[in-house]
Formats: sequence, structure tokens, C-alpha cells
Amino acid sequence: MTRAGAEGGTGAQDGTRRRLPRVRGFAEWPPEGSPKDEGKALRKRIPRGAHATLDLHASRPDAVSAVEESNRGRLPELTAIRVGRMAATPFAFLRGAAGLMAYDLAHTPMTRIRAQICGDAHAANFGLYGDPRGGLVIDLNDFDETVRGPWEWDLKRLVASLVLAGREAGADEDRCRKAAQDAVGAYRRTMRLLAKLSVLDAWNAIADEELVSHTDAHDLVGTLERISEKARRNTSGRFAAKSTEATEDGGRRFVDAPPVLRRVPDAEAAAVAASLEEYVGTLSEDRLPLLARHAVHDVAFRVVGTGSVGTRSYVVLLLDHRGEPLVLQVKEARPSALVPHLVTAGFEAPQAEHAGRRVVLGQKRMQVVSDILLGWTTVDGRPFQVRQFRNRKGSVDPAALAADQMDDYGRMTGALLARAHSHSVDPRLVAGYCGKSDELDEAMAGFALAYADRTEADHSDLVTAVREGRIAAEMGV
Repeated sequence: MTRAGAEGGTGAQDGTRRRLPRVRGFAEWPPEGSPKDEGKALRKRIPRGAHATLDLHASRPDAVSAVEESNRGRLPELTAIRVGRMAATPFAFLRGAAGLMAYDLAHTPMTRIRAQICGDAHAANFGLYGDPRGGLVIDLNDFDETVRGPWEWDLKRLVASLVLAGREAGADEDRCRKAAQDAVGAYRRTMRLLAKLSVLDAWNAIADEELVSHTDAHDLVGTLERISEKARRNTSGRFAAKSTEATEDGGRRFVDAPPVLRRVPDAEAAAVAASLEEYVGTLSEDRLPLLARHAVHDVAFRVVGTGSVGTRSYVVLLLDHRGEPLVLQVKEARPSALVPHLVTAGFEAPQAEHAGRRVVLGQKRMQVVSDILLGWTTVDGRPFQVRQFRNRKGSVDPAALAADQMDDYGRMTGALLARAHSHSVDPRLVAGYCGKSDELDEAMAGFALAYADRTEADHSDLVTAVREGRIAAEMGV
């Protein structure tokens, strides 16, 4: 008898599968049930046409109250800038009102299928950024509100934003509706495609060079090429060249450029610099030699975009042995604005955790490729996320697109959103619910038009309040 035979053999000899212990974290075999059938069955409880519904709750806060509530905990001296940015256009208002929209979405029909959602998947939160090999990736790129929640919330926020951006760009109502409808159609078709692939192929599907063809977004090619060229120049080195000056010891330091960039007191700079030790501990060990070859030279405060204005955000200047810069952003992470509204909708409240960790892990769960230096830390008891600053980032301004490009952009972003969701929810389940017909597309397009109208009214209320002096706003900053 062979040694293998003496110890129990090499497995069953009758053609059956070898019996191995159940391993936690892996699926069982053979698989039970059909996720696709489960998704199709949900249509009886929540018909796809129900997603056209927008019934505003009687206790819905007015626009000014919602903005003031969202300003709580932010730096008071910066909230007027935030209000001014939100008052610029209805699309800008939507960008800063993720919490208010979540309030409304909590009262809409839901399948209750949960995924890792962006929480703020409006049309301007997709963009280009650099991958570790020097290429460019296009994907969702803002995760401040990320949390596990209903996939429909992300999709409805996307389509409503497409209508508002289209209106701002001068597109007629038919084109705006088509952009929203095409975004949902692309989401639905992409989920069906992913559901048919092996898990590994689906995980890495829709490579960026195939995205335009997959979504029939050929009218966007020229725009994406121009943005790509600009993104390749948008680096730490370029930012440092404009925002720093040489010091006597051969290093560099930031130069004040108010109100966006300002130097901070020594104690504040020291606290941020010291927090990088905790940050390093959140990185994979193979990243540590990269940072170990850089020295920390300076810290400054830098105001960030519409939804985040008023939060604490720093840029940290690192230099290597040749004096070449690497800039990190250390950005305050607040609790997701969606959490209380998820509870209202009947979902279990997420466990409290470090908000920076929530943002980073949510981003990694949704993106195919993420910044290799993503991490988190704590400064003076407040949670922060850390990432590369100006990592060849480029963005499409959907409100500046030509009217005939809006539907192309809708299809591209819808496909990207489906890919992001499929990393945390079985695409067969969602595809089973969405189906082959355009019933869901038409319903959500109807919702998008209705919510765009509501947002325009909210924006008008905010502008009136600013004009009457009931809320402070600093315009044009």
C-alpha cells in the first residue's frame, strides 16, 4: 500500500467530489437557490414601475433648514463659502444635499437589496485618476458618504443629477430624460452582462479601454481625450510648483493663497504630521518603503469641494532625496449623511467605526483600482482619511457637456455604477430584478425629472434666503 493510501488515499474513487471541511468565508457547494429567480420574485412586491414614485414626506425639512443642519460641526468661518457654492445652480445644490436627498429616498419604494453604495453618486463624482502603473482609470471617485445601503439610492441620485446637469447645459427636456433613461438602461444591461460571467471575470470586467464601446459613448471620445491629457499633468509636482516656495535649508514650504490655501500654526501642523504615524499603520506593508524615502516638510489647510466645504482638510508636503514632491491630503471624515435615513427606512444602523476607515474600505470595495496610498488616521480626536493629492485626477463637468453628449455620459456612468455595486452584491440578484425590458429605465427617468424639479425649487428657496440675509453666503469662491 502506498503512503497516500495508508493515510486515507487521495480522495473518493467513485467520481464524487472529495469531502472537505466547510471553510468560513467561502460559498457552499452545490449552490442553493437561484439569485436571479429571487430577484425576479421581488418584482411582485416592488414593481419596477414603482420607482417613478416621489412622495415627499410631510415632515420634510425646507431647503434652508437642511443646509443649516448639514453645516453642523463644520468650521463656521467656511460655511458661507459652502452655502455660496450650493446657491450657484440647482445642480450645485444637489451636490451639497446628499443628506436631504437621502431623507426623500427613505420614503420611496425599495427592493431592500443592499450593496456598498457611494451615497453621493451624482454625475460629477465620476472621473479619471492614476493607477499604479502610470495609466488612467475612470470610475467613481468620491466616497465621503459611502455605506451599505439600497442600490437604488445611488442610481436615483445619478439620474436626477443628469437631468439637472443637462438642464444647466442647455439640453431640452427630451434629451435630459433620455440621459437618465440611458443611464438606468446601461446599469441594467451591465448587471446582466456581469451576471453571465464567472465571478473573477465579472470582478475585473469592463476594462477602461472597452468602456466607450460597451456603453456606445463614442461622442465622448474627444472630451475624454482632452480630460485625459489634462489629468496627466495634474500631479503633486505641478501643485507643489505653484503652491510652495524654497526654504533656506533646501526644502520647501506652502505659500498662503487665501481663502483656498493657508498656512497653519506650528502646533496644528505638528498634530497633522504626527498623525501620519497612525496612517502608516493602516497601509499594506509593501507601501512602507515608498513613504520611508520621503521626508515631511510642511502642512497647510486647503478648502475642498462643494459637499465637503467646512470640514478640516490638510495637504502635507513630502520630498524625496532629489527634492521631488509627493503631496498627501489628510481630509476629515464625518459620519455618512445617509445613516439616519437608512434607519428611518428600516435598515439596521451600521456599527460605529472610525469614519476614515469607513471611507477607505468603502472606496476599495467599489473601485477596481484604488490609490495605493489610501489610509486613515486621527488628528486631535477627529477621524481623517489620507490619500494622494492630485494623483493625475481629471473630471468631466457634466453641466458643460454638449447636449448630444448627455446620453453618452449617462450610459458610461450607469455602467460604472453597476460595476461598482457588483463587487458587494451578487449581480445575478440585481439583474434578476431589473430584467430585460425598459420598465425600470422609464420609471427612474420619471423619478429623475420629478426630483430635478424639486431640487430646482429647493435651490430657489436657498437663493431667496441668501438674498434676504437669512443665511450667509460667500459667492464665487
